[in-house]
Amino acid sequence: MVYHSSFVDDEEITKACGCPLLPLKSHIKGPAPVSEQDSADIVDEAITFFRANVFFRNFDIQSSADKLLIYLTFYINIALKRLEGCRTLAEGTKAIINLGLEKVPVPGEHGFPFPGLFAIPQSQQEAELFRNYLKQIREETSGRLLSVAYRSNGTPNKWWLAFAKRKFMNIIIP
Repeated sequence: MVYHSSFVDDEEITKACGCPLLPLKSHIKGPAPVSEQDSADIVDEAITFFRANVFFRNFDIQSSADKLLIYLTFYINIALKRLEGCRTLAEGTKAIINLGLEKVPVPGEHGFPFPGLFAIPQSQQEAELFRNYLKQIREETSGRLLSVAYRSNGTPNKWWLAFAKRKFMNIIIP
């Protein structure tokens, strides 16, 4: 059984491309609303559920937040693949920073991993809002992922990096 997001569809949450712009516990600037520090956000859910969800080839979407969970699971998979050869936290940080500098495609653009999962943006403003949200959530996920992928002494956590070899939903990571 796939783990689904606990965030349900809420009319008050802004959406872009059919994706809810959920609040984040983040210090990174971006379009995401700020969440309370003591509550779990979508990034916490994605990291918590990653090791279970990565084994599934199909994902039954129950809410629009599940779409974001799918995207983040795929992104974590990519990030772990980049961290796979990094033997220290410093090397891993450099690899993650380089991943964060890459262009973030939105639905309808070449390189977006899930065509049809999100709606194609209706305007340039919606595309930029969604791109900025994805960039912000990717940066936040990367920072939190480093804290679980590496131990406090800076050595890799093999129980996390072993999942770099898995293919989420049978998608081959470039």
